[in-house]
Amino acid sequence: MATPLSAAQVLAALKAEGVKIQEYKSWKTHNRNSKGAWGPVYGLVIHHTVSKEDDASVVLCYNGHSALPGPLCHAVGRNDGVIALVGHGRANHAGLGDPDVLAAVKAESALPADNQATVDGNAPLYGLEIVNLGDNRDTYTSEQWVSAVKWATA
Repeated sequence: MATPLSAAQVLAALKAEGVKIQEYKSWKTHNRNSKGAWGPVYGLVIHHTVSKEDDASVVLCYNGHSALPGPLCHAVGRNDGVIALVGHGRANHAGLGDPDVLAAVKAESALPADNQATVDGNAPLYGLEIVNLGDNRDTYTSEQWVSAVKWATA
């Protein structure tokens, strides 16, 4: 269990890992904290954006859309390996999840089958969206792969 890092700590950790960073707009104060607590943090979630274009993906993840307001994650992995920081605090990145899966994440044990969606995943997880169609044909760039590993390590 960990108290969420401050925005300054996030930057320092990412820089210490050698991550190329884009600080997008007011990312340090952009969050959904009004909808509930953020933290303690137990892990992270990595998704693909279902998009191809870097700038548009960063904008989408910052702003969200009509059905789901932003930020949609904490960071966006661009095709060139730059990590765009789009939010700090609670984000709309994980939705509801299985309590048994969250318990396994907390215990750092093997994940059980996901068979229910009753626990808030936005509070205990950091989120990274990687620009990718997610169609099993669009491959991640080597720069995205390296920066995602460094982001997760940080």
